[in-house]
Parts: sequence; structure tokens; C-alpha cells
Amino acid sequence: MNSSQIKHFDYIFTGTGLAALMTVYKMALSGNFSNKSVLLLDQDVKKTNDRTWCFWANHETIWNPIVLKKWDSALFADENSKRDLNLNPYQYSQIRGLDFYNFVFEELPKHSNIIFLNEKVTDINELETHVFIGTEENRYTCNQLFNSIYTSSFALSQTKYPVLQQHFTGWFVKSEKEVFDPQQATFMDFSVEQKQNTRFMYVLPLSKTEALVEYTLFSEILLSKEEYENEIQIYLEKLGVHPYEILEKEQGSIPMTAYPFWKKNTKRVLNIGTAGGWTKASTGYTFRNSDKKSSELVSFLSSSMSLKLSAFHKKNRFWFYDLLLLDILYRHNELGSSIFSSLFKKGNPSLIFKFLDEETTLIEDVKVILKCPKVPFIKALFRVIFLPNKFNLNQ
Repeated sequence: MNSSQIKHFDYIFTGTGLAALMTVYKMALSGNFSNKSVLLLDQDVKKTNDRTWCFWANHETIWNPIVLKKWDSALFADENSKRDLNLNPYQYSQIRGLDFYNFVFEELPKHSNIIFLNEKVTDINELETHVFIGTEENRYTCNQLFNSIYTSSFALSQTKYPVLQQHFTGWFVKSEKEVFDPQQATFMDFSVEQKQNTRFMYVLPLSKTEALVEYTLFSEILLSKEEYENEIQIYLEKLGVHPYEILEKEQGSIPMTAYPFWKKNTKRVLNIGTAGGWTKASTGYTFRNSDKKSSELVSFLSSSMSLKLSAFHKKNRFWFYDLLLLDILYRHNELGSSIFSSLFKKGNPSLIFKFLDEETTLIEDVKVILKCPKVPFIKALFRVIFLPNKFNLNQ
């Protein structure tokens, strides 16, 4: 194929995960990009319900039409106690992946300047005047590229920043008996055996008989399929869920790391989503962070057409807080239950959610942090501040 056959776009998105679709959807709604050509490339056609996203919010969002369920109350538990969390003024919301994809792809065809192609990206090469993108079928160029294809080796091949995984298996179950409380989500239940890890159950009840029951770990090593499923079976038996039918299954592994992915950003290439460090490092939550970052990106592009994309990212103090927690959990994964218990057993739930959303003041940060166990965080602080050049995870 010669250069005259290579089609050029103003913007290309490689990968159409959550962050890319949120960004393009908001670009379309803004009306500020109608004269810009936009191409989305992905080998996945986004026609399956491949994941569930949850987020907390204290206001209506543009995603409200596709929220499957909201909860005003959540349960936190460990092996010694339980606490009902009044989430007010927040609500905890659930969105199915397929509903999100359908919602976005219903809007995009209304904009003739936006094209989606089902092609696998094989090559990205930034040149002085443009970016070259190759797929298995075609070649393209663009002025600016937004990449959400995650390259795990960037984080895994270094030893300065800890890398954990939020890995999980979930079952959507239907019980013959009315055993679930549809008014309350189980946010974290650490009463399950920890096995020297950070392990908890997560339950999203849709009705008295239906719920998503998920076994989740914050740890470095993934488990066998059988171990996740055995733990779900044990937990369902403990709840009295029997007999039951498994309607759907989901599984996933989300990287939890403070590795500075944004350092890979350049004049013309911006990494977004998990590939750009948009996942909240200390919790693995993706939806709320991507919602905020995508809005910031659309605003940035609207007002800063001539600026380098590398100017978009701004590191804040919450990145540092996440780094401290991940350092602790990497070295002492068994401390996860006690750390989260210290936060939620006595802390103000709305303040904690505000903190996790990175919207607290410095004084409010201190109120939350003081709930945490002191010694592990002081040790982590010492390692990060005083030994930054010797900060080796093997030590």
C-alpha cells in the first residue's frame, strides 16, 4: 500500500475500552469536534456483557439512563464485626458493560465524522508530523493518537513501583429462596479466610433472589479458576443461598500500580484508561476516575488544540497516598483487611468516598489517613521519601 492510500484522521483511538468510549462520546456531545475526523480501532466489536462497572456519586451523571441498580446503603464486614454504611449523600451505582457499549454506540453513528472499525492494531509509530498506525488490514495516520491498549510489561519490567492486581471471579446467581437484601450492597466482606492475602467478598443484590457475588483479591499472584469458584460456593452456602442457578459469570484482573504511565505520553500520543494510569491505583476502581479524566481531556482538547498531549497529565498528592498503600500491600499483603477495617469501622463513609474520589481538602485527607494503622504507613513513608533511589521491591 503506498502513502496515497493511507487515510488520515485528526484523532485516532487505538482500543475502545471505557476511557476511549467515554472520551469520544463526550467529544460528540460537546459539538466542538464536528469538523474533526475521528477513528476508533478495536478488534472487539463490544457486543457482549463482558464486565460490570460500579461507582459512587453524589449527583446525577450522564450515565444515569443505563444505571441498572443504585444502593443508598452498604455493608462492610471483617472476621470480628459488621457495619452498615449510610452512603448519603452518595449512592453506589452499577452499570453493565453491554448497556454502556450500546448506549455509546447508539450515539456515535449520529456523527458522520466519527468512524468505528473492527480491526486489530499491530503497529504504532510516532513521526515528527503525524502518527502512523498499522492494523492487520490497513494503514492510517493521524495528528494525535489516544491509546488505551494496555502494555503490562511497562509496569512489570521495573522494580521501583509496586504492581498488584485486583483480580476476581463473579457469579450472577438466582436463588430459589429470598436471601438477599436488595437495599444494601456488600462493599467489602473480609470475613472470608485471608490466607496471607487481601481477600474479600463483594455482593450486589438486584432483588431478594438475584445478585452478583464476587470473590476479589488485591494481591500479586492470580489464583486458579477453581479456587475463586470454591470460595464463592462456600460463601453462598454461608449466606443460605441454596439451591441456586448461575445465570452468568465474569472474571477480570485490573492492575493496581502507581507506575507513572504518563511518562510514556508524547507530543502526539496520549495513553488513556488503564494504559495511562487512569485506574485508581489503591482500589482498582476505573469508572469514576475515567469519567472525570475523560471530561478533563475533552476540555483540554477543546481549549488547547496546539498544546502537546504530554501537557495533559498533572500528578497530585493522591498519587503519593496510593503509592504508600500499594507499597504496604505489596510487602505485607496480609495487612489489607486491617487497613480497610480501620477506615470503614469507625470512619465517616461519605468522607472516605470523597477521599477515594480525590476531592477532599488537605485537612480532610488527614482525618482519613489518621484512621489507618500508623506503623506500616510511617515505614512506607520513610522508604518512599528517604530512599527514593533505592526503592527496590525486593528489599
